[in-house]
Parts: sequence; C-alpha cells; structure tokens
Amino acid sequence: MEFLKQYLDFMVFGLLGLMSFLMIWFVIERFIFYARFKVGDCTHPEQLQVVLTHRLTAISTIGANAPYIGLLGTVFGILITFWDIGQGGNIEPAAIMLGLALALKATAAGLVVAIPSILFYNSLLRRVDVLTAEWKQAQDQ
Repeated sequence: MEFLKQYLDFMVFGLLGLMSFLMIWFVIERFIFYARFKVGDCTHPEQLQVVLTHRLTAISTIGANAPYIGLLGTVFGILITFWDIGQGGNIEPAAIMLGLALALKATAAGLVVAIPSILFYNSLLRRVDVLTAEWKQAQDQ
C-alpha cells in the first residue's frame, strides 16, 4: 500500500500526460496532413478512407479512456484515504476531506485530457467528411 500511496500520482498523471502528448501530436499531424492533402492523390474510395482516418482511432481512444484513467486514480486515492484512516484509528474530518479532495484531482485531470481530445476528434472527422465529399465530386467530373 505504501508503494501505491507514494507513486499513485506519478502513475496516473504520467499516463494522462503521455496520452495528452500523443493526442496533441496526432492532432497536429492530422491538421497538417489535411492542409496538404490533394483530393486527386487517391484513386479508390477505400484507399481514401484509410489515408484520411489514419490515427483518428487513437485520438478517439484517448478521449474515451482518459476519464477512466482519472477515475481509477480517484478510486485508488479514496482507497488509500480509507486505508490510512483504518490503520491510524484517527478519524479527523479535515484529514478525510483532504484525502478525498486530493483523490478527485485525478478525475479532473482525466476530463482535462478527454474533452479536448473528443473536440479535436470531431473536428478532424468533419474534415474527413469534407475531403471525402470533395473526392466524390472530383470523381463525378
């Protein structure tokens, strides 16, 4: 339990930081790719979909799972708080509230990663739809 108590924040925030870094990296790469993409580069609709949706699944997965990572950190933080109360026998409301407040920061961090990720994913998905429509229009002409 001491290991978890000492390193929980590092594990949760480290993982959320990694997820955030990857999300930002993928989003920037996709925006640059879409800005440079020529509709005539693809000749087949499946090829077009593969090229345009590359890395979007990773962005979506990060957005969907970041709150769960934060929630896991919160659950472990609450568990540690109750463990400390049970081991010490000292039930001070201030200590309980402090432990719970610190535990909830993990959920907040998970949401801070998830919300922009989903917003970027939806924005990029819209760009995919626009480029696909442009490709279809170019094929009809």
